[in-house]
Amino acid sequence: MEQYVIKGGNPLVGEVEIGGAKNAALGILAAAIMTDETVVIDNLPDVQDINVLLEAISVIGARVDRISRHKVAINGSMIGQVSVDYEFIKKIRASYYLLGALLGKYKRAEVPLPGGCNIGSRPIDLHLKGFKALGATTSIRNGSIVAEAEKLKGTHIYLDMVSVGATINIMMAASMAEGYTIIENSAREPHVVDVANFLNSMGANIKGAGTDVIRIRGVQKLHRAEYSIIPDQIEAGTFMFAAAATRGDVMVKNVIPKHLEATTAKLVEIGCEVEEFDDAVRVVASKRLNSTNVKTLPYPGYPTDMQPQIVVALALAHGTSIVTESIFENRFKYVDELTRMGATIKVEGNSAIIYGTDGFTGARVSAPDLRAGAALVIAGLAAEGVTVVDDIVYIQRGYECFEDKLRSLGAEIERVSTEKEIQKFKLRVG
Repeated sequence: MEQYVIKGGNPLVGEVEIGGAKNAALGILAAAIMTDETVVIDNLPDVQDINVLLEAISVIGARVDRISRHKVAINGSMIGQVSVDYEFIKKIRASYYLLGALLGKYKRAEVPLPGGCNIGSRPIDLHLKGFKALGATTSIRNGSIVAEAEKLKGTHIYLDMVSVGATINIMMAASMAEGYTIIENSAREPHVVDVANFLNSMGANIKGAGTDVIRIRGVQKLHRAEYSIIPDQIEAGTFMFAAAATRGDVMVKNVIPKHLEATTAKLVEIGCEVEEFDDAVRVVASKRLNSTNVKTLPYPGYPTDMQPQIVVALALAHGTSIVTESIFENRFKYVDELTRMGATIKVEGNSAIIYGTDGFTGARVSAPDLRAGAALVIAGLAAEGVTVVDDIVYIQRGYECFEDKLRSLGAEIERVSTEKEIQKFKLRVG
């Protein structure tokens, strides 16, 4: 198993380039199989989740050509089966997007119940409710969700709670249904908008993405398209908080500042200087941070995927902060790991009470999921001494070249796979 070994204490300084949005790319790759013509997708992040989904798509018969590291051509004309193998689903939850894509195109899909990060239950019932409203029958057979319909018919769907996954899945299926579909209480996240824009570039007729009412007029078929994925707001936010926690000065490039407003607002609140440009954001943390309170909410509120990163910053801030998690019930598992490094945090229900400390000390910690793993790396960068982060396979699911980008900002971090390499690093950094 690979680990990160980190010598903390260096402020991060310099420029970092942000890649394509993983969460947008997962929906877009699934939607790409909905036409029999070739689709070219650019600005694709080269991370494990993306590579697993591309493999799943090729196994069901689509042709996948990697043009370059960040560009792929997909042709779905040769898809021979509408059943996806469990091997792929257990690795990434977002494989369930193939349900909406296959159901829309072939009126039948069979996808195993999903896996992914263990951050709490993410029920699939809203997806199934949407498919049923469109005229499909759904059942669970042998651990798989089976959805089928003679034809899909447009309808009015109200989502009981805001769900990015359900919004994208229903939007894909409805884009090839007969007639008119309205999705109310739909998710407004930038990656929902990006999937809708991609479908529209293939000939779909979707209006209102980015608002809480999406209107879709079904079309009979979709066509070829070339599309570039939006920048990753969570990767950008992670580097912004890394600058804050290490008292650094980082220019985060290739971003859409509008997508980062909730993150930027909190950074300003805790005492950072944030400068916005057309496609970049600069974060400067010249003094100790202040405490604040945060509650995670659906977009445009503060993102749940940025919750562990702000907790690390607040654990180093002056005063007491409260972070309330309203999206996932299991998202504070990393707190025990931060405690090993000297953080003082008390979890009560869905809130964490954080008592700011003067500093962290290096320790051996384990990443429980993707975003918490990135947050533990930030903690290691801010800590005195050496930190080892185990189970970095989670981090590699969503961050491309994470250690390389951090090193370019002055971090002392290496990816290692043996105790001997850890000792060598410790000797080298003294």
